Amino acid sequence: MITILRQLFSRDTLSKKARRSQPQKQLGAFLGVFTPTILTILGVIMYLRFGWVLGQVGLTKTLLIVVLANAITLVAALSLSAIATNTRVGVGGAYFIISRSLGLDIGGAIGLPLFLSQALSVTLYAFGLAESLKIVWADVPVQLAAFLITLAVGALAFRGAGFALRSQLPILALIGLSLIVMAWGALSGGELQRLWSSSEVETGFWPVFAVFFPAVTGVMAGLSLSGDLAEPRTAIPRGTVFATLTGLVVYLLVPVLLCVGADPLQLREDPLIWSRIALFGPWLVLPGLWGAIFSSAVGSMLGAPRTLQALAVDRLVPRRLSRTAHKGGEPVNGIWVTLAIALGAIFLGDLNTVAEVVTMFFLTVYGVVCLVAALESLSGNPSWRPRIQVPWWLSLAGSAACFAVMILINLPASLLAVMVEFGIWFWIKRRGRRGHWGNLWRDVYEAIIHWALHRLDNHRMTARNWRPHILVFAGNIENRLELIRFADWFSEGRGLLTVCELRVGDLLNLDIDVDARRKEVNRLLDREGIDAFGDVDVVQDVERGMVAVAQANGIAGLESNTVMIGWPDSQERLVTLLRVARSLQKLSKSFLIGNMRQIVPPVEG
Repeated sequence: MITILRQLFSRDTLSKKARRSQPQKQLGAFLGVFTPTILTILGVIMYLRFGWVLGQVGLTKTLLIVVLANAITLVAALSLSAIATNTRVGVGGAYFIISRSLGLDIGGAIGLPLFLSQALSVTLYAFGLAESLKIVWADVPVQLAAFLITLAVGALAFRGAGFALRSQLPILALIGLSLIVMAWGALSGGELQRLWSSSEVETGFWPVFAVFFPAVTGVMAGLSLSGDLAEPRTAIPRGTVFATLTGLVVYLLVPVLLCVGADPLQLREDPLIWSRIALFGPWLVLPGLWGAIFSSAVGSMLGAPRTLQALAVDRLVPRRLSRTAHKGGEPVNGIWVTLAIALGAIFLGDLNTVAEVVTMFFLTVYGVVCLVAALESLSGNPSWRPRIQVPWWLSLAGSAACFAVMILINLPASLLAVMVEFGIWFWIKRRGRRGHWGNLWRDVYEAIIHWALHRLDNHRMTARNWRPHILVFAGNIENRLELIRFADWFSEGRGLLTVCELRVGDLLNLDIDVDARRKEVNRLLDREGIDAFGDVDVVQDVERGMVAVAQANGIAGLESNTVMIGWPDSQERLVTLLRVARSLQKLSKSFLIGNMRQIVPPVEG
């Protein structure tokens, strides 16, 4: 961990020239990443549910819950930091990372639910703030209050990310002040012996863990503003990791202070136990509570339009939704759509089920981001050179933990979330949408092939293991489709089939584009339903060219063992093929000549 912190504060790898070439944007690590992240982490659960957690399982298990939950989110923070220091993270944050790593189909399957979750989170936070107003106004019209709160959050978003985040700095101060007065009240009026005598009730560890875990799921709030950051490669890791560590420290101190300040029965039964313990009562605690909820709503309102903007740029949603007020400005169309969804959801009534599914979508995002970091490291891609080195097994463990927590929190909601994402993935796949950028799947496949070839080389070939790996030579693929089908039938999909089109000529003076012709051959084979790899080779003469290609075909013990060619149209060519056959015999390769003349059925009668 110390090594990672040293890497975070190491000298920026961006050169001065690179910095000058970047668009001038206003948000840095503190305002653009740390502030929204820490304000989302230190939210309503800390104020209203932490006492209940402590009263249910006692201080020791509460601290264990805090450590486990923060360990998962810290791994997610480190994983996204590694990705952010390796490549530029554009508009869209988590969606951008996933789509550029795993492809547009998986990125869209995660990104569309992520946008809806962020939009619905605005409504959930607005309802939470409206409900909390009952503490001082018992008859508050909750639905109307939530509607007005959502409008206020939307108005801040239209003013711009910089203005909205600067307006949250006083909220950050209020939360800090509420923590100070709670600590003061606990230490001055509490009983230290409660630290060694805290009791627990018969409530399972994991159900209580499931109640607490959403408190730490704000670690990617700052990532959503990646397109507004001046230097994402440094701002994202610094802001995210230090917000996560700050949240961990606070969450380790709060249960200790609550344990000193109140007995277990009070902790379990009084959700406002903070205001009973704190100096000056609720007057400095409630503003922190309200500010924390409001700031979380603002963070969701800022993140959702940018996710939608990235989806629109990639044409997974209508392109006009990516429009901004001016170059580099706010995604106004995205804000309008987010605001409409948030306001419409207010009239749905009970949102408890929606809240659980939203949590599952967020956990899916965290798990997939960890998986991306693990696969990037495992694939051995030379372009994977992050400044923050996270072991692949740690990222993989973090990914598995995220999906395990989904099951622990709510299995039906987890299954629903996965089914929705699978449905979106299938829809995008059917549409045939692909990004023009590369993704890590090729790196993963190459790593698997590299691993498999080394192990294959350790097992000698025997008669039991033999299978036909056929190399078919054709002067013109279009005219030799029957021969190629015969080879495909002969191999029955058990071996590799390579179709090679030989072109006689000089590489330095070609009249065709070899790469374009190779792609055309592969498209033709796909269209004909033939499971084969197309290739185009330029040779100086056919006889020596066939022998040379046959020797070179294959890799690391997986080379062709059978050569097939069509029946020659002259005696001279037959003689040439027989000479080729003698050369191939020296290479221990079988040689087949196929006569594909159509057989005329006999006439009856």
